[in-house]
Amino acid sequence: MPDYVWSDPDVHTALAAWDFGQASRLIRLRGSLRQGDMAQLTGLSQAFLSMLEAGSRRLTNIDKIVEFLTGLGVPTELVPLPVPQARANVPQPISDPFAGDADPTLPWTAARMVAALDSAVGGSTMDRRQFLTASGIALTAFVNQWDIAEAEPLRRAAGGSRLSHSLLDGLQRTTDSLRSMDASDGSGTLTALGDKHLRFLTHLVEHTSYDETTGRQLAAVIADTATQTGWFVFDSGQRDRTLGYLYAGLRAAKASGDARLGAGALSYIAIHGYSTGAPHHAVTAAHRAREKVKKLGTPALEAMLLTRQARGHAKLGERQAALAALGRAAELCAKGRSERDPQWLYWINEGEIHGQAGSCYLDLGDPGNAVSSFTKARQALNPTDHRTKALFLSRAATAHIDQADLEAGCAAAHEALDLAEQLESARLNDHVQAMLRRLQPVIHTPYAQEVLERAATVTGAGGRN
Repeated sequence: MPDYVWSDPDVHTALAAWDFGQASRLIRLRGSLRQGDMAQLTGLSQAFLSMLEAGSRRLTNIDKIVEFLTGLGVPTELVPLPVPQARANVPQPISDPFAGDADPTLPWTAARMVAALDSAVGGSTMDRRQFLTASGIALTAFVNQWDIAEAEPLRRAAGGSRLSHSLLDGLQRTTDSLRSMDASDGSGTLTALGDKHLRFLTHLVEHTSYDETTGRQLAAVIADTATQTGWFVFDSGQRDRTLGYLYAGLRAAKASGDARLGAGALSYIAIHGYSTGAPHHAVTAAHRAREKVKKLGTPALEAMLLTRQARGHAKLGERQAALAALGRAAELCAKGRSERDPQWLYWINEGEIHGQAGSCYLDLGDPGNAVSSFTKARQALNPTDHRTKALFLSRAATAHIDQADLEAGCAAAHEALDLAEQLESARLNDHVQAMLRRLQPVIHTPYAQEVLERAATVTGAGGRN
């Protein structure tokens, strides 16, 4: 936001009065922004901002107010937020969610990238409740800084051995192997392997010698590995730890100079958002990533990001926006991969697009179209991507049950359980449990009883889920 916006006396008056509707309108006009731009910056929907500026809605939730102010970059001296007085003898949590090296507004240096990696691998010491409260603010701040900040070049003339491109190529192949194992077998113990890999990569940053070109390659391997490990953590059910890896991945991606890697981290941040009750964060992350890569000639990457954005819209009940994003994703996917599309995005295909469409329809309360999309997904998916197939089957079963087609629903449920026996994925397990809960109203039927008995056998007999 231009500095002159914050020197405007009308903006001062609106902020001092906590008139956020007037403040939003003035800041938008002074900064030559659209309401859509304001929505991307603040995490609030465009419809809400329109009503806020018209005076028909108010912004009263303190977390939303802080996110609004942080997203716009309002100087703290203009809106002194009231801090509750501490009770006697009651220790207070740390109030700054970005203490020290974690602050995304500080220069993006190699040292802070290493600190972010150490924090992710070692586990955050931040109180869980505080982390969840700060995570929405962190999303806006990190996305903004990834977009506009300049990163310090990663280079080092240390006393250690010189880092070679061949070693980095081998380390990238290790990350690629972990990614393939995840797709076929589930996350399982891959988090520990990813952590070990990240520790070694961090060691190379600090104890080897390399020039700027090699440093960029090293940062790229780190960005890919941190993002992938963050996914392992998420898939294994440790959602509170996930964002630490993904924010570290964003820092490393910035150091690599490859916007595609940053877009990859943001795509997983989007999944985290729509999976944890913050779908507007999914829309924000995916949209900002698309804006950054839209001129790179990467149709597969853009298609994938559009599916993430669509899932956020669907969770918000925004049917038209979700279907528009899905339609554009299908068009881009049909173009095929380009030479500029990243290697790690090998899994995006027509089946994935159909499956994400089915998930959107399910969230939108349209089981008929969900069933149709999941059927098409099954026909086009990569046959080795067992977890994705199992996820889509569990959702297809739910859609069939919602249509009152119990026989088809239970048939799909059995297929999902077949795969669940072979995979290690807490996320898949959550979907299977959601599928089984859909059977409770018809638990007296033979079809439902057979599925529930089978599920009890799978989990009770030491099934990997």
